[in-house]
Amino acid sequence: MKYLIIGKNGQLGKEFSKDLENKKADFLSLGHDEIDITKNSSVFSVVDSYKPDIVINCSAYNQVDLAEKDFETAYKTNSLGVYNLTLAQEKHNFFIVHYGTDYVFDGEKKDGLYNENDLTNPLSQYAKSKLMGESFLNNNPKSLVFRVSWVFGQGNQNFIYKLKQWSNNSNNLKISCDEVSTPTSAKTITDITFKSLEKGLTGLFHLNNSGYCSRHEYAKYVMKVLKNKTFLYPSYANEFNLPAKRPRFSAMDNNKISNELNIEIETWEDAVKSFLII
Repeated sequence: MKYLIIGKNGQLGKEFSKDLENKKADFLSLGHDEIDITKNSSVFSVVDSYKPDIVINCSAYNQVDLAEKDFETAYKTNSLGVYNLTLAQEKHNFFIVHYGTDYVFDGEKKDGLYNENDLTNPLSQYAKSKLMGESFLNNNPKSLVFRVSWVFGQGNQNFIYKLKQWSNNSNNLKISCDEVSTPTSAKTITDITFKSLEKGLTGLFHLNNSGYCSRHEYAKYVMKVLKNKTFLYPSYANEFNLPAKRPRFSAMDNNKISNELNIEIETWEDAVKSFLII
């Protein structure tokens, strides 16, 4: 089995590369300078040469606020890039794994966690571009799409890293208490992805650690584990006046994937603790 990892420098790409290296698997992990999925010629050049059995697309434009103005780049990466992979798939018949986002929801659900059957209604250009990317894999029998949320892992593009940086510069931080979702470990995502591939699953699944919390609760837990005394003041998201609209509540139900694999996915608290104490 030959794996092609696209987006090797991101949190997921790093975690997949580490895992596959430990498994002594046959894999090729590439960054943007080595494969540009927004260009059909670049995609075909790589897959024609390497001939992968499974392509794991970890590449994404995830600058949520910048995407409001730089939406062309967001759509090229998050939408057109996925379409280009499907074109290459038609020729080489490989399997595609792709990652979406909880931001495809508008946060208006009041009767439980979001499941895979709930209607989407993205609020930002970033979320719209991610949903369009998903759409290119709808009813594709050789694909897996996982919606993930608040991903954290090795790198500087996650809330935990930013929180630690902010706390180095201030003893008092304002953190939103009205944005709710689920912190999700890159390790959890890679583990569940491989289990799903082993079982031959296809289709759309929500993949996140269990439970949910506000940004403020998340930050308080991180600070508690780190024994950091920074004061975290609960604030409202609109106080930060960010360009992109975000869903206030986008926590997802992971029962579908848990039932398919007959497993219990660990809580976000346990995943955060494991990550921080390494």
